Amino acid sequence: QVQLVESGGGLVQIGESLKLSCAASGRTFSNYQVGWFRQAPGKERECVVAIDRFRISTYYLDSVKGRFTISRDNAKNTVSLQMNSLKPDDTGVYYCAAGSIMTSRPGQWPYWGQGTQVTVSS
Repeated sequence: QVQLVESGGGLVQIGESLKLSCAASGRTFSNYQVGWFRQAPGKERECVVAIDRFRISTYYLDSVKGRFTISRDNAKNTVSLQMNSLKPDDTGVYYCAAGSIMTSRPGQWPYWGQGTQVTVSS
């Protein structure tokens, strides 16, 4: 029902910035909450940021507060993640997700992109 495609990942050094983008399908994008999750090697997938369909409620993982910003443009069916002051612990595969409810649990998000690799060198 919903297709998501991420882009913008890459290799950066400590302190640099990256902007990830997620393109979603159709006009129904505006009906869903969206979020960004990441999974580092040997770690569980975790919710990084999320934003509700009306752009009223947001969630930020404590370790990214003040550094990452999520935004969405319902008219363009896109969601982005601006990542500043990147740290080695930010390394992982980043996934765009969409769902009906706001939650930090990955298992409760039904729609996922393919993921994009972010690597922050030490």
